[in-house]
Amino acid sequence: MTRVQDQQPEKQPLQKVENPWVEGLKTIVLSGVLAFGIRTFVAEARYIPSGSMLPTLQINDRLIIDKLTYNFRSPERGDIVVFSPTAALEQQNFKDAFIKRVIGIPGDRVEVKGGAVYVNDQPLQEDYIEEKPNYNFGPVTVPADQYLVLGDNRNNSYDSHYWGFVPRDKIIGRAIVRFWPLNRLGDIDPEPQYPDSLEKQ
Repeated sequence: MTRVQDQQPEKQPLQKVENPWVEGLKTIVLSGVLAFGIRTFVAEARYIPSGSMLPTLQINDRLIIDKLTYNFRSPERGDIVVFSPTAALEQQNFKDAFIKRVIGIPGDRVEVKGGAVYVNDQPLQEDYIEEKPNYNFGPVTVPADQYLVLGDNRNNSYDSHYWGFVPRDKIIGRAIVRFWPLNRLGDIDPEPQYPDSLEKQ
């Protein structure tokens, strides 16, 4: 007859109890690192302080800026981009980022005349602007690795027709979603604004 030995409960190893303050501090630090990483490399929130992009963007709109896409493709015509001040703007003591719409990409010939914007001699169909531009500009050819940007509020926007082009390395990202106010929540430009048929001349 096999004898069954007495079984004693196994002793559980003592678990080290973490100080709740240390746990809280670790959580805060980790959250901060993740937030910094996301804000630096992926996306960030911005608000609109001026009316230069009316009617597309209203004053105090809150936006999500996509900082990842331009690692895989170049900015395109019609994109609304956030960029750091160019050298010309830095000389005028501008420090905050700007937000404008890309009108001309490298190699494009851009002109403003007769209340319309022409890219490579083709007038843009711009249903989103506040009013037709009441100034003439150009023609200019956009240099390599630079972009021509204009505000949708054409006659009340301090943009490329005043101070020149935006270097590629100054572009922070692309505005993609409005998250405030809630009654206008959603994509900023649901459809591409310009056709791919704008061939360079």
